Amino acid sequence: METYPIDIEPEQIVRWVMAESRAMPLEFRTIARRTIEPRRLPTRKELRLGEEERDDLTEIATVGSLQIAPAHATEGWLLTIVVEDEFGPRILDEPAASEGEQEIDVAAFYDSFIRPRRGSASAVAEVEDSAAKARLSRLLQDIEMNRHFSDRGGSSR
Repeated sequence: METYPIDIEPEQIVRWVMAESRAMPLEFRTIARRTIEPRRLPTRKELRLGEEERDDLTEIATVGSLQIAPAHATEGWLLTIVVEDEFGPRILDEPAASEGEQEIDVAAFYDSFIRPRRGSASAVAEVEDSAAKARLSRLLQDIEMNRHFSDRGGSSR
């Protein structure tokens, strides 16, 4: 497996996949997840907290991930978009922290992470071989040019 970063805005990728999925619902397999991660508050001088206050506070991060794969796994590629949104120091809300990982739909991923431009977003690709990389490159060109199935006259990738 070769993994490499994608140089297309995650927002553009998600919007394109949503539009393409409306026109061709079975073209992609998508899995979106939201994870709430409590983290130890880092030790920083500017926080000026005592040990007791530090124990009461936790840094909360919400991580959204979207995996996009072709309907046929034999095509050998996977796109993953990850958005990490750190809320900063908070008193830990036990019910929210216990949610852990939650599967959401692509529209909820877009509405929660992409549209409000929350956090830092990145996109990476995994390909099995050079043929898969070539197929993914053609798809990425379509995304970059905002070409859709209907624009291509129904021709295959």
